[in-house]
Amino acid sequence: MYGEPRAVRRQATQLREQGVEIQQLADRLVAQAESVPWRGRAAEAMRARIADRAVGLREAAALHATAADTLDRHAHQVDGLQDAIASVERKVDSLVTDARARVAASGSGTGESGTRESGAGPAPEDEVLLAFEPPPTGHRDWLDVELPGL
Repeated sequence: MYGEPRAVRRQATQLREQGVEIQQLADRLVAQAESVPWRGRAAEAMRARIADRAVGLREAAALHATAADTLDRHAHQVDGLQDAIASVERKVDSLVTDARARVAASGSGTGESGTRESGAGPAPEDEVLLAFEPPPTGHRDWLDVELPGL
């Protein structure tokens, strides 16, 4: 499929963890700057600059969380699509199996010569089902399959 949900979720977890680490780094940086016993205008300028940098770090941490949420949504969507594809595959397999059984039971079909033996032949719907060439298992093209009974 077009994305492995478990791998995507692992990446989301890593991004969240990195975001937390970045947030903690910003907090430690500010705390260390505040704890320096140095006083005066230069010390205040240093603390202001550190506070500014911490804002940027916190923004980066928030972006990590946003990216992780986006990846989680993507993984959820892929799960849903994979479930839908599997459902269509099962339904088509059942329809084709039933069509084969109907044709076999009616005795219509082709003999060794390739010509129709007796009867009127398979129903048009069964002909369509028997001629169906499926996409690869798990492929998104299953979502576009249009067959009688589907």
